[in-house]
Amino acid sequence: MSRAVHRVGPFAGPGVGAAAETAQGLAPWNDLLREHFVALDVDDVDRDGPFRSRVRSALVGHLSAAVVSSAPQSACRTTGLVRSDPRVYLQVGMVAQGRAVLEQDGREAVLEAGDFAIYETDRPFAWHFPGPWTLNVLTWPRELVPLGAEVTRAATARALGGDRLGAIVGHTLADTAESPPELSAAAGGRLAGQLAALLGTAVGESLRRDEVLSPGSAADLRRRVDEYVVEHLADPDLGPEDIARAHYLSVRALHRVFADDDTTVGALIRRRRLQQARRRLLDPRGADTSLTEIAHVCGFADLASFSRRFKQEFHEAPGSYRRRAGL
Repeated sequence: MSRAVHRVGPFAGPGVGAAAETAQGLAPWNDLLREHFVALDVDDVDRDGPFRSRVRSALVGHLSAAVVSSAPQSACRTTGLVRSDPRVYLQVGMVAQGRAVLEQDGREAVLEAGDFAIYETDRPFAWHFPGPWTLNVLTWPRELVPLGAEVTRAATARALGGDRLGAIVGHTLADTAESPPELSAAAGGRLAGQLAALLGTAVGESLRRDEVLSPGSAADLRRRVDEYVVEHLADPDLGPEDIARAHYLSVRALHRVFADDDTTVGALIRRRRLQQARRRLLDPRGADTSLTEIAHVCGFADLASFSRRFKQEFHEAPGSYRRRAGL
């Protein structure tokens, strides 16, 4: 089966490439934005004055890293453009020079030099630039960014970069846009994924610190953690630290999200281990599997701890539970 090609910017697919183009006038500028990013409507411009604009893009794996500069303007992605242009990206815009305002999802972020914010192209958004400006723009195909939809909806159009973590992440993203490394396609893909993960760390910490996760966002995070736990039950060392790291959270933030649901991460892991063990005990296809093997597959350190936990939960030893089921 062939793999899907993730087109980003003026490049046919992930790999190595670079492009630098200039535009004189509004119509060529609209075309240039559509080619390198997505379709936008540009307005609030001085139609009689000089209007020189420039985009330089480089491909880093499946990530487009661009530097954009132009005259004062507003650039809007309307509902109509979203319908007519199906490309779905997660983008980061970082002000390198000038000042900008980003609007999306009912929020407005005022960005000064060094600040950055995320936005997504499957919903309307708008950039407003009151003066000449330069913006670093990083663009990932949305499906290749490991952040849940509820998380990113809570994070769009929020100024990032004002704390120490944000400054570290912002510096790394700016360096990638301004001086993209020359890498093989495989190495570029790895770096693109690592940068997305780094961005996720900054986004997650900002949301937890500001306590802006909606109930739906927290529920989505608990669901994804639950799925992660089920996938990693065989790891006897599975715990809050590993789970938090995999989801770009601090351990404290992870515990706080589950406290809102009147449970704990440890209780979730124990419950899923025991549920899987019970299913295996009742599965006739595994009738010859020993209790010790079941214990290890479900992440218990040994048979004794498995038997103790199972009896506490189901009020019966695993061996007698299996025999009563006729296996």
